[in-house]
Amino acid sequence: MAALISPHLLKRLEQLQLLARRRSKSTAKGERRSGARGQSVEFADYRNYVPGDDLRRIDWNIYGRLDRLFLKLYEEERELPVTIFLDASESMSFGQVSKFDFARQVTAAVGYVALCGFDRVTVEPFPLGDDQVSLAGELRQVRGRKSSIRFFENLAKLKVAGTADLNQAIRRGAMKHRAPGVSVILSDFLDPAGYEEGIKALAHRGSEIHAVQILSPEELEPSTYGDLKVIDSETGAEQEVTFGKYRLKTYRATVQNYCQRLQEFCRARGICYQLSRSDTLIDDLLLKAMRTGGMWR
Repeated sequence: MAALISPHLLKRLEQLQLLARRRSKSTAKGERRSGARGQSVEFADYRNYVPGDDLRRIDWNIYGRLDRLFLKLYEEERELPVTIFLDASESMSFGQVSKFDFARQVTAAVGYVALCGFDRVTVEPFPLGDDQVSLAGELRQVRGRKSSIRFFENLAKLKVAGTADLNQAIRRGAMKHRAPGVSVILSDFLDPAGYEEGIKALAHRGSEIHAVQILSPEELEPSTYGDLKVIDSETGAEQEVTFGKYRLKTYRATVQNYCQRLQEFCRARGICYQLSRSDTLIDDLLLKAMRTGGMWR
């Protein structure tokens, strides 16, 4: 647990609650307001009394005024399904401060806030190596704060593995998790095939989506130039390039434009977008940027 997140930060996270603009439609009991009528103390509406109804739920004050029997309805509380899509491709291992290590810290934090709020947490790492399949199963449908230690232990065992298909991974997740909830995508979003179709499929399910793009300082502000051999971390493909100062400036502008397009794509669909460097202080991201960005309060 200490390798992912400090005890001091955990105490701060316990005071937060994930924000959900839509009411939960889960069928499992929890602490989220839903559209269902049940036995909680949150008043919802009235309806006419019919023989056989519980007499204890009659509003006698209204009966005294209107001489008619009305039954008080209460809003049942349900759990919120929280799904975290964690990019575990080889490209996420890049950087002096690994993007993947940073993403796991964010996953741990989001999961812990949800577990403390009695919500149901599932982590969908992608891609999965053969030795990671059973481990991924342990990270699905996690409930209750008491599960947090085991949750952290399983997260710490995850490793990067191969090439990811971002669109396919998110589409599959959308198909598996049909109940609308909160979905968090943690990735560098640097997939040549794009990200649009996967995110559209997830949004179509009615999920509230948070896209957190994690890039290393070296990707955002590279300082190395000259004659270089560039190696694709996922495919192993090599290419020799001459990278002068002019190209360096062009590269920075290209990265900035790419991030801007992703941000605009998300905002056009009501998706919360956050760009974070992998060397960002985790406390600053979680307690400042994500709170401002609408992740929690």
